Amino acid sequence: MPAPSTGPDNPLALVVQSSGENQGPVLRSFDHSVPPPITRLALSWSRGNTLRVSLFRQRLPTSSESSADSAIAFAANDGKVGGRVVELKVSNGGSEIDDALWRRISYGSASPFALLQNRKNSVLALSKVPIASLSNVEWWEYVMEYSKEIGSLLGDSKQFPSSMIDDPRRILKDVKESTGLKAGWELIEIFYADKLSQAWLPERLVDWLADYDCIFSQTLTTIHSKLVDIQNELIVFQATEDNPKYWEGISSALAVGWLDIVVKLLRLHGSYLPDQIGLREIENGLVEAVAILISKMPRLRPKLVAAQLGDCYKNKPDFSAAREKWRGQLTKLECSSFWIQCGHNQTREGLRNLIRIMLGDIDSLSASTYNWPEFYISQLLFVRPFTVGMEGMYNLAQKCIQLKPVSRLHSLLGMLIGILGENTEVVLAECSRVFGPWMVAHAIELLTAGSDQSQFILQEERHNLGGLTIEELNRIVYAQVLASHPLTWQLAPIYLISCAKLGMGFMEMLLYRQPVQHYQGLLKNLEFCRLYDLDHVNSSIMKIAGMHHWKHGRKGFAIFWLQQAQDHVCLNKIAQQLFDFVGKSVSCESFKQWEGLIELLGSNAKTAGGLDFLHKYRDFKKFLQQVHDGKTNDAARQAVESLVKLMKNPSTPQRFWLPLLHDSVKLLMWSDGPLLNVSQTNLLLNKLQELSVAKLRPDYVEADLPPQALSSVRLALATNLGRAILEE
Repeated sequence: MPAPSTGPDNPLALVVQSSGENQGPVLRSFDHSVPPPITRLALSWSRGNTLRVSLFRQRLPTSSESSADSAIAFAANDGKVGGRVVELKVSNGGSEIDDALWRRISYGSASPFALLQNRKNSVLALSKVPIASLSNVEWWEYVMEYSKEIGSLLGDSKQFPSSMIDDPRRILKDVKESTGLKAGWELIEIFYADKLSQAWLPERLVDWLADYDCIFSQTLTTIHSKLVDIQNELIVFQATEDNPKYWEGISSALAVGWLDIVVKLLRLHGSYLPDQIGLREIENGLVEAVAILISKMPRLRPKLVAAQLGDCYKNKPDFSAAREKWRGQLTKLECSSFWIQCGHNQTREGLRNLIRIMLGDIDSLSASTYNWPEFYISQLLFVRPFTVGMEGMYNLAQKCIQLKPVSRLHSLLGMLIGILGENTEVVLAECSRVFGPWMVAHAIELLTAGSDQSQFILQEERHNLGGLTIEELNRIVYAQVLASHPLTWQLAPIYLISCAKLGMGFMEMLLYRQPVQHYQGLLKNLEFCRLYDLDHVNSSIMKIAGMHHWKHGRKGFAIFWLQQAQDHVCLNKIAQQLFDFVGKSVSCESFKQWEGLIELLGSNAKTAGGLDFLHKYRDFKKFLQQVHDGKTNDAARQAVESLVKLMKNPSTPQRFWLPLLHDSVKLLMWSDGPLLNVSQTNLLLNKLQELSVAKLRPDYVEADLPPQALSSVRLALATNLGRAILEE
């Protein structure tokens, strides 16, 4: 299946093209370990996006060259000849997921995708209405189940097992490495699939940033990277509260709602030391008061996960009342006279800055965040917690982008902008550009489940795509990727079968292209044909397998598969070839090598020109061999009976008559008495007479027999006839 073109006139370019930017040529180096001189270089494509580079050194001297030339050429190569073949994977950057993990993800995601498609077909069959018209919550529950299964394949943010002794200065917990693929998938799930999270989107974004802010740290300055630096420096801090980075880290973590980190850092304050409590009682009281208020911060979410702080409220009225009460406590603390009594300047200013952040001061929030997503989440938490609707969230995001622009746009940020702007095309383009066809093919199920606009865009038939929808197009593109690798091609039918327009046609092409020489692979191919009711493809593949095995000398396999395909035309042709071959040496022992194939073909192919004759001839040869082995009377009578049946049978070709009679000379001259009666002998004489007349025809084929064969047969028949007459 050729890869689709991505030219400007090709509609596939809208989805498949990786980047719209015109980039100049990029030079890459690779190690080939071939010493110079390299005389020839060959380039060719291997599987998928692998480029095969063949490097050749000085050629080997031919036999026609003199020994002196050979020695010179060998010396020029430093005693080394040949070259090397190097395979290079072509991509637009380093991949965070290796090939083996991609294959595991591909296999793991196929089952949830197929299950969701089956459920979709069942719902459509029962309701007779489009999925978008269903008001029941059952469908998006199916989608969420599908999303969770896919998400579990992409890795998780679970913590590593903690040690028995907890380090009080370790503020960031060791978690398994996060991937951009998982972050992108969860982002789409939050906004499109998870209906329950729509009421507490700010909190979902807080959790999302807590899990994946480390990914942005690879290209941007982030709160996570600052906290990592602070954690490394905490070991050498003697007076923690005297270091400005300490208060910067607390302010930044609070701005994005990482309350557990904030409280843990506050509890590292020097006033908590046993020898300082009595001397710094006011200062310690202020720190503890702020820590308690932070730990009691109202949060609009159904529940908290382990180690998270705050008070949960499931509905907006309760949350609003609790928030106003909490803000009143913050204001009261801010106006307290205890600040004057606090003698530590850094502590006083740091704590008051935390209060300003919790009260929603824009300047404090801006100073505590390093990029617009962090600033955006801080706005949703402390300034506009009741923001509803994608339009309001998008307008807020645009203001945050203007105030806190980033020097380098991260791929996830482009996807987030597209999601907030409800621009399905941008989301798809970012998914395709950054994560490839797998992400697009599977994420479309989430996009169409949560947005009528996305469903219309992705499931509308487009004339410039040949009647395909964008949804079907991306599934076909992903199926092409799967089909390009021998370890994943069997997954492609799962995605092709869901494409009503061209899916079955592409699937037939895919099944026809699979090699047939391996038995297990062929069985798998035929199983796909059975599952999808492709009986004509099933028959054709078995015919192809039969002809392949026949051409490569595996004639038993060939006949087996042709019989399974019920290809009587090919079977009859093979039978005719066997018949012709045996006919050339019917009286020779070489017939034994074809005896198994004749048995395998059976005697039902009567149009083959006499396989029934070959089976009878096999029996005749068996009895005749027993006669030669010394088993006399019974074997001789059975051999004579087989001979008479052969000569009476109309399927026995005329050119076999004389070889059969010549093989039977010993039977006709049997010493113990005639084995044929008069009528049987006359039958054989008549056949011999017909054979004499047939020699006059131009199409007569002379048998490969000794010159005296005809005379010896006539003498034997005459002898048998005379003895039979006398005996009767």
